[in-house]
Amino acid sequence: MSGHAPPASALERALPLLQAGARPERFAAPRGYLDLLESGAPASTGAAFDLMNTGIVPRIYERYWRPGLGRLAKGVMGPSMRDEHRIARLLLGLTPGDGVLDVACGPGNFTREFARIAGEDGLAVGIDASTTMLERAVRDTPAREFPAAAYVRGNAVELPFRDQSFDAVCCFAALHFFDDPFRALDHMTRVLTPGGRIAILTSCRLRTPPLRTVDGLLGARSGQRMFERDEITGALSERGFTDVRQRITGLAQFVGGRLGH
Repeated sequence: MSGHAPPASALERALPLLQAGARPERFAAPRGYLDLLESGAPASTGAAFDLMNTGIVPRIYERYWRPGLGRLAKGVMGPSMRDEHRIARLLLGLTPGDGVLDVACGPGNFTREFARIAGEDGLAVGIDASTTMLERAVRDTPAREFPAAAYVRGNAVELPFRDQSFDAVCCFAALHFFDDPFRALDHMTRVLTPGGRIAILTSCRLRTPPLRTVDGLLGARSGQRMFERDEITGALSERGFTDVRQRITGLAQFVGGRLGH
């Protein structure tokens, strides 16, 4: 008696997108995510990075930690978390069937929304180095409700995916923590298809000298890099992105663009 094989999971569908050297010899995801780092992890870049890898922050990240830090960075009148989701959707322009990569996805709060939009024929892959964040992401992303969502533990700077694997890439509230953010941008560009879209939320330095002293100290204490106002937009233009857009709010900036053909 023969029967139809069950449909492949989102994680199984993500396997062909991995570079040949990154693919595991045997597919196994006992924790619900594919672990490409095993016991290793990227080196710490400071106190904020270390906190992200504890068991405490993932439990409070989506409701308290991320909105609270975001409010400090974006200012009292800056965009809310709901606004951030809307901005990400607008910058990425996702449609059903798209493939999207959520870089440094944390507990998957954006990955889940991307999965909803991409639908069963699309794919939303979240990649992060933190086991505690990914464990929370898996718990909060039931496969029945989010059939397009998959999670990978990997290095967000040295992305393990093949060239031109995704229609869109998102990196919100993480680039300023990377040890080599511009190499990370190289990889994000590499994995995008021609015409692919990118959305970034990261730090932005203030204009006046006294305030620049303050934001420089904040960056040094937390281990995050404070980008100049034209660093990210310029980096995207240099990498072939067009229609580069920027919105600055407080110590934060939203930047998007489309990769040229």
